[in-house]
Amino acid sequence: MKGENIYDKIQEIFGDSPGSFSILEEKIDIDLQMEYFECSRSVKKDLDEEAVLQDMNEIYNPECTAEQKKKLLVRLASIEKVEAYRFIENYLREGHKEIRNWTILALQESRMLLESKLLEENQVFISTGLGGKGSKLRYFVVLIRMDTGEFPKFQQKIIHNEFEITLKKYDAEIEKLECLEHYATLLVIVPLKVPLKEAFLEAIHECNQYGNFLRSNFIVTNVRELDIDEIEDFLKKQEQTNLQKDL
Repeated sequence: MKGENIYDKIQEIFGDSPGSFSILEEKIDIDLQMEYFECSRSVKKDLDEEAVLQDMNEIYNPECTAEQKKKLLVRLASIEKVEAYRFIENYLREGHKEIRNWTILALQESRMLLESKLLEENQVFISTGLGGKGSKLRYFVVLIRMDTGEFPKFQQKIIHNEFEITLKKYDAEIEKLECLEHYATLLVIVPLKVPLKEAFLEAIHECNQYGNFLRSNFIVTNVRELDIDEIEDFLKKQEQTNLQKDL
């Protein structure tokens, strides 16, 4: 786990006054997000705003395919028109499940475009696979037991209590805690500006006051929740990398 956080990177790019932040709250697959943003870049070339508005109701045409609907939404999200935003908003509210996540991304882009125009300042859109809540991002954290074997009940309770107390100091919170073999996994919500490494190491230190049962190294990602096989694979690759460095 590197001691970097997203806010540091934003300041590095935009300076000390990066403007307003908008965090995508929903959990949306990263590959779909990349597909959306690639499509968004491509449709912005030679975009006719009036033609986009005239064509928007084509999305309700029974012969309109999912791919065509996606392009219609991206075009709408690319123009600075309130009616385009309202159209996307209504379409999302109607609950079209086939392209729901795509519609969420379009609504977010449309909102950011309008806010940038109205507020005349940088609008930073932050999207991760695990989403967030308000000004906080969601992270999946893996804690590793010193010894092999499952966590006994009292250690599970210690992890929950100490992480809850420590994270609360950072205005962060636990959404879910599970113990899988000799790993404990947490889904946590953390404010954007919080230094992740510092917060999690502090919590691990507090846990280890009761028996030194957690390793100081841990996994944290905001891409998606990992299963046991993925955790094992990640740790094996990490061990191989460390061995190569020692040679």
